[in-house]
Amino acid sequence: MKVVSPSYEILKDLDEQSLASRIEVCGRLCYKSEDKITPESAPPFIRRILKHGHNSVAEMAVLTLKIDLDSDAMSAQLFAAQPKYFQLDRIDKKTLLMSGSVRAFRELFLEHHTIKIVKAITTYLADRHPLFFEDILPKRALVIQQGVNVEKIPLSEVEKMPADLFAKHRYIAVKFIVNRAVTHEMVRHRPCGFLQESQRYCRYSDSKFGSQVTFIKPLFYQEGTEEYRIWEQAMAETEKLYVSLLETSTAQAARTVLPNSCKTELIVYANLLQWYHMFRLRTSKGADPSMREVMIPLLDDFKKEFPGIFDTLSVES
Repeated sequence: MKVVSPSYEILKDLDEQSLASRIEVCGRLCYKSEDKITPESAPPFIRRILKHGHNSVAEMAVLTLKIDLDSDAMSAQLFAAQPKYFQLDRIDKKTLLMSGSVRAFRELFLEHHTIKIVKAITTYLADRHPLFFEDILPKRALVIQQGVNVEKIPLSEVEKMPADLFAKHRYIAVKFIVNRAVTHEMVRHRPCGFLQESQRYCRYSDSKFGSQVTFIKPLFYQEGTEEYRIWEQAMAETEKLYVSLLETSTAQAARTVLPNSCKTELIVYANLLQWYHMFRLRTSKGADPSMREVMIPLLDDFKKEFPGIFDTLSVES
């Protein structure tokens, strides 16, 4: 067995990559198959993921669009459709600002493909990013919609937005290495996007995992104490049972004996407004101490990175 301390990483490097690359990097975390990434591997990976309906992987890339309209009635249609998982703001009477993930834009078209503004948005995106829409809107079906002009807003322009818009339209991903008790709480923040290392597919007896189970060092017990010795013994016995079950069982069956102390990796992708909410809740005095162990230092890093948004948050001792 292996014991590691919890940690996190703000994935700002992903912001510099193509949408397809970032989706693959995040998606392969679930299977711990990052070693299979090549310059050509993203398209077949994404096509396979979408074909199998693993739509959460497509939440790991967000686009921000500026939409200019000839008629205010068209924007009313979009608002009336109540699009899910979007940040939608009216800049003026005929201009909208819209941010959403690849998944959100795909599902918007699938649910509201008869609405002119939705067809215009999807046509624009399918022409610019055909990989994400080729299965639902073939090239031959692309038709320019008159009266709607769609423009992609680069991240550099999002960074210059007023604080209220910036907090809603700036998304950032963080990778956590924590125990499963912590991730059980994190995934309750439903407006966020999540991808997690899967015990269904990962066989920890394989050499790629060091032929061992990795556990997160417990915050509650000091090394050298009797409590820590009991915890360590329990983890070692669990690992033996798990490996034994793998001799005759699938990984998804054997995982039923694994405890909350198991190390897992989780990517959380959300706009700054949702991160603000998470920090307010998960750094509070009543939060799980293991959650505070990672969220308090992460908040300090967010304050340095986005000072105008998170400066007002303070942590109770």
